[in-house]
Amino acid sequence: MAILTVRTVGDPVLRSECEEITVFDDDLKKLIVDMLETMYEVNGVGLAGPQIGINKKIFTFGNIDGREGYIINPVLETGDEDQEGGEGCLSVPGISSDTPRKNWARVTGVDADNKPLVLEGEGLFARMLQHETDHLYGTLFIDRLVGEERKEAMRAIRKADFENVSAAVHSERASAVSSAFGAGVVPSGSAFGGGKR
Repeated sequence: MAILTVRTVGDPVLRSECEEITVFDDDLKKLIVDMLETMYEVNGVGLAGPQIGINKKIFTFGNIDGREGYIINPVLETGDEDQEGGEGCLSVPGISSDTPRKNWARVTGVDADNKPLVLEGEGLFARMLQHETDHLYGTLFIDRLVGEERKEAMRAIRKADFENVSAAVHSERASAVSSAFGAGVVPSGSAFGGGKR
């Protein structure tokens, strides 16, 4: 399969609302496999279509409570109870922060054969569902930050050092990238949970 290029903050595809997937074929199944492979290669626990330049409603996930999978055209529901916890993002390398989220979430969508699929969970799994669904509507986790956390994240992105972190991540992963949807992309990444890259 193929390791895909991950888009980083500043790329307009990350700020666009995605379109629903309407064609369910072998190319879609290959995309899912490539997204999962890419997600693991860059030490992520989730990867959404826009992060690889695909303006479509799809995301993959893995390494959360022993669960791995994907969903197409998800519709998000959340509970009322809040949870505390930090997030990072493959598309915002080197930055992580406490991010407000609900403790329970469910997405309803379809699988690669256009059959109904429901994913539901609490804690980190719920956080991932919210984070990845946000991507499909042009929202990054930094948009959810409030107060000093938001100011600090915005300052970090504006600093030249953010470009250095992004370039270092790109350099580290460049040899693994074997193809990309959309040419001329600079790959970067950091794990969703504030992680390894």
